[in-house]
Amino acid sequence: PKDCMVLLVIIIKLLSYESEVTCDPGWDGELCDRCVLMPGCVHGSCRQPWQCRCETGWAGRFCDRVCSRRPCQNGATCVMEDGGEYACLCPHGFHGNNCQLKAGPCLQERSPCKNGGLCEDADGFAAALTCRCLAGFTGARCETDVDDCLMKPCANGATCLDAINRFLCVCPAGFTGRFCTVNVDDCASRPCLHAGRCLDRAGGFHCVCRPGYAGTTCEMPLRGWTNGGNSSGKNSSGENSGRPSDRLLRVTVSERGAGSGGGLSRLQLTVLLVLAGVTLGVVALTAGVVLQRYCRLEQEVVCFSQSATGVNMQMRCDIMNIYFYDLAPVTLRA
Repeated sequence: PKDCMVLLVIIIKLLSYESEVTCDPGWDGELCDRCVLMPGCVHGSCRQPWQCRCETGWAGRFCDRVCSRRPCQNGATCVMEDGGEYACLCPHGFHGNNCQLKAGPCLQERSPCKNGGLCEDADGFAAALTCRCLAGFTGARCETDVDDCLMKPCANGATCLDAINRFLCVCPAGFTGRFCTVNVDDCASRPCLHAGRCLDRAGGFHCVCRPGYAGTTCEMPLRGWTNGGNSSGKNSSGENSGRPSDRLLRVTVSERGAGSGGGLSRLQLTVLLVLAGVTLGVVALTAGVVLQRYCRLEQEVVCFSQSATGVNMQMRCDIMNIYFYDLAPVTLRA
């Protein structure tokens, strides 16, 4: 038993000694017999610390590039450079990191596309090139400017000016906006004078003048017209200050007719009087018919009332006769 205890103590000490072992830098493992790879090494191994020996088919400083796996395309030759990098030696007519691009029509003709068009040839493998045009251009080589005014986008008679991928509308007077569709408020500046009322219209305005004024902006006062609407032949009290002459009357009527847009002609006045007479006749005839029917209705009501009164009196007489007839036998018996 004592020997067993000694052996157990020795084993414990050996185990504690192994757990306290520290490897030298660059080595690892329980027995410190495994080297440490260089940081960043992907497909490599080491025989000494911090090495990166590439596996078969891999190259590069960190063994992350391939050369034996043929990364170069289209018959290019892969070569390893100093530092572990590889390079592809492209055959004639090919280019790119891996010789994946072909010198097609776009490269050979140096992009014949105009106005910023993009030349496309399927990475050089297309038999013929094509041009992808920018907005506003068309044609095989993007040489034609698209007429943006072809659809007539400007309204209200505006002039359309074509530009590159855009257009400009020159609006006529009274309109604004990109398409000249907004009507300018011509009454905003209050063009009507003497308290005239302004009506906005498309491309202009119209003034409704107060009595006594005329003109486009109500700027012209009418002769022989005062603020009260009376002729100049009257005084402040409203009475005539003198007998107006025929000449004064003709001048006043002429000026008022010019200011109001013209009076009625003789034919129009005749037609108006005839229509007025016909209207009065119809009204009088209608009133007569209504009055006649009203009188008949009154007579019928009076006759019916008298008839009803006679029937009532006859019924009263019959009742009295029946009453006296019933009383007569009673009196005789008494």
